[in-house]
Amino acid sequence: MSELPHPSFAVEIGLTAAIVAVRGDTPLILVARGADGKDVRGGGAALPSGPFDPVNHRTFEMGLRAWVAEQTGVPVGYVEQLYTFGDRGRHSRAGSRDPHEVSVGYLALTRLCGKDMATAPGAGFREWYRFFPWEDWRNGRPALIDLTIMPGLRAFVERGKHAGASTRRRGLTRIERVRQLFGEEGDRFDEENVLDRYELLYEAGLVEESVRDGREPAPGVEEWPPLGESMQADHRRILATAMGRLRAKMKYRPVIFELMPESFTLTALQTTVEAISGRHLHKQNFRRLVEAAAVVEATGEMSHATGGRPAALFRFRREVLQERPAPGLRVGIRG
Repeated sequence: MSELPHPSFAVEIGLTAAIVAVRGDTPLILVARGADGKDVRGGGAALPSGPFDPVNHRTFEMGLRAWVAEQTGVPVGYVEQLYTFGDRGRHSRAGSRDPHEVSVGYLALTRLCGKDMATAPGAGFREWYRFFPWEDWRNGRPALIDLTIMPGLRAFVERGKHAGASTRRRGLTRIERVRQLFGEEGDRFDEENVLDRYELLYEAGLVEESVRDGREPAPGVEEWPPLGESMQADHRRILATAMGRLRAKMKYRPVIFELMPESFTLTALQTTVEAISGRHLHKQNFRRLVEAAAVVEATGEMSHATGGRPAALFRFRREVLQERPAPGLRVGIRG
């Protein structure tokens, strides 16, 4: 007896941008509608996105820039393709015959330089730690981890004890993943593992998107404070991927200077690096790191912006790009 053919689904290619900026000590993400915006894919803020049109868009990146310009009015500089997100069900609802969307995610950077930037109606900048409050370790281990996240993850581990090997992911058991990503013994924190931490919380049913996608919620989760603001569709997963990529990339490429003005103080540079990495850096150690990396040079001018003692101004030394293959700020490199 021959098997019945599976029904065919149309597939669309979407383009989604996680656009990062920094204002002072605040890392920002550009959203295409306010946090109260709703649509059929779920509530919350949305990253700028739109379908790839092969007639009008010669390349994916050109299509992305067109959608960003239309939806936000914000110019972007550095753009890098992140990943292709195509999990079954990422936009679907039970019984839906809508086209399945495969989204190509991008990381993009733009400069604010301390100024407000005009945006299109409905667009605006939001602090990215509103969506990932457990990622900001600049003042030490966030209290949210021990008050809310760890109790939920301990329950997740208990639920998996009788499932055996089926609970393993990438060769690790649930308890091993919890210890690796949210370790309870002090200050363990690998800032690059943003996506792994989010996906663990998603799998445990601790974030709104997980329940919205039809997964079993963690017991009692409705009584807990929400773990960050949710985003539409899987945009928080795309943002987590962008955050981890940027945190990793600034260690071996000078992408941090795409967020800086043409001239800046070393204090402003340190503040920006701390904002992105989510970790506090010792001032003298940071300055030694910058000096060893030879990625900046003095302009010969001084800044009086703080109102206190004048501070020397620096600029990115572009010659470093020809001098060696990995000119970054190796913040958090161990060993």
